[in-house]
Amino acid sequence: MSRKERENMIRYIEMVRGMEKHTLSHMTDQDIEHIYETTYMYHENE
Repeated sequence: MSRKERENMIRYIEMVRGMEKHTLSHMTDQDIEHIYETTYMYHENE
């Protein structure tokens, strides 16, 4: 994943889930992708 993709995913997760950037910055790319995909799918199905 590119740096820009990661930044965009983190920004989306922060806005939608209210998680702090500090917490997310310590996670792996795979963790970020999983949280992003889970959050995105949840909101798409509402």
